[in-house]
Amino acid sequence: MMPTWPTASPPQGVPPSTAYAATYSAPAFTPVQVRQTFGQSYSAPQASYPTTHPYGPAQSPPPAPANHQPTAASPPTADEQPRKKVQWPDSVRSYVQRSFFPANMDPTVSKEEMEAKLKETIMRASEDNLLYSIVWETMPLPQQIIKQEREQRAKAMAYPAQVQTPYSNAPMPISKKRKSADLEDVANLSITPPWRTGQGARLEDRVTFSKDKRQATEESSDNTSKLNKYEKRQKRFNGGYVSTYRSPSPPPGDGPVVGTCEKLEKSYLRLTAPPKPENVRPPRVLKNTLELLKKKWKKDSNYAYICDQFKSMRQDLTVQRVRDDFTVEVYEIHARIALEKGDLGEYNQCQTQLKALYKLGLKGKANEFKAYRILYFIHTANRTDLNSVLADLTPAEKKDKAIKHALDVRSSLALGNYHRFFQLYNETPNMGAYLMDMFVGRERLAALCNICKAYKPDVPLRFVTEELYFESDMEAAQFIIDNGGQDLLQEKEDGTIVILTGKAGQTFESHKAKAFARVDIKGQI
Repeated sequence: MMPTWPTASPPQGVPPSTAYAATYSAPAFTPVQVRQTFGQSYSAPQASYPTTHPYGPAQSPPPAPANHQPTAASPPTADEQPRKKVQWPDSVRSYVQRSFFPANMDPTVSKEEMEAKLKETIMRASEDNLLYSIVWETMPLPQQIIKQEREQRAKAMAYPAQVQTPYSNAPMPISKKRKSADLEDVANLSITPPWRTGQGARLEDRVTFSKDKRQATEESSDNTSKLNKYEKRQKRFNGGYVSTYRSPSPPPGDGPVVGTCEKLEKSYLRLTAPPKPENVRPPRVLKNTLELLKKKWKKDSNYAYICDQFKSMRQDLTVQRVRDDFTVEVYEIHARIALEKGDLGEYNQCQTQLKALYKLGLKGKANEFKAYRILYFIHTANRTDLNSVLADLTPAEKKDKAIKHALDVRSSLALGNYHRFFQLYNETPNMGAYLMDMFVGRERLAALCNICKAYKPDVPLRFVTEELYFESDMEAAQFIIDNGGQDLLQEKEDGTIVILTGKAGQTFESHKAKAFARVDIKGQI
């Protein structure tokens, strides 16, 4: 123990031990009252507490004399400076005024709830030093915030896996690795104000901790965070806010439309809204419409009218989800009419739907339209899709007349056998000739180039007419003239017209190259 030394000599007649005790009977320090606040406006009561000296018994401080005058107060330190009055921006004042306008009041939100939410919003912005950075003109009013929070809690109870915060319209992503226990906390998600998500967010808001560390921190901490207080306060007030954004109207039912329209004829209109039953014809009415259109097509052959009516029929079948043999018949008839008129766009739309309908096992002319597909791919020089169609053919389908004819056409062109090709052109079944008409001209040019190379010095025009299957010599001569061979036609003394193949050279080659350019058709399948 450290030795104690008296501050003065003991008086005469007093033992030293007693002098030592008298010397240390008073405390050797002045007790200081513990500060209870940082301001000067509050002063704690000056209670008198006994002090314990480390080397002597507990003694109370001596009472102040009667004539004691209080000493002058020392100037306040930096911590004792009075708190400055907060200068609220004009935008905040305007925000408060707008909140209590009669036009903005909501009967479902009480005044007490509004005041609590208003105070909470402004004080949080003040604590984060964001009073001048927040755009208060567009900030939702407190009653709107309360209603939105109510809706979010209702949605969280109905759809716990798709909870959205009131400040974000994007659904909260849920990790695939999340366990079922984690989903229980989705309904209790904290609601973060918009100023917490930007650059002004506090550090603790931007740092994530593991679950164990978070639990340890919460258990060791006596004071809950302001965010937790915010959640508890929100649960206490059963409220939220509603943004000015209105959610879109619910989508129509998933069930098919049942038509009630009795009109046989109806123009086609592209749908921009869910169809109404009174504007849709049921299948029994559409069957009568099909018979009427067949008669009108044979009588008038007005393709514009027929195409419009068939598109309207197809639309009514689609919105009612009718997929049966009658649907196949409608698409097949429309495809044949479109082929006859050379409308490949409508033909391709029908062909695409027919391919899907045939896969359902519905009855129809599947082999006929498979043959059309082969001829169409020959026309467009689409070798990739052509090979896919050929690979899907069964041995039984290859024996079908229409498909076998289309395969022979492809084989003759692959071998360069134009003689066989034009024989097949003359024997085309069904309506395949309409498709072959679209590419027979380029094949005639290719055959004419080969004839000019093989036959010298000339060849009779009649031979070309029969070989390339022209209907007359006049048609063959016009074809040669149209492709730059007007100087190659010559009439002999016996009246025979010949083509001077020896002088043809490259006359037809340039036209052939243009004819074999890539075909790009609207609605190509």
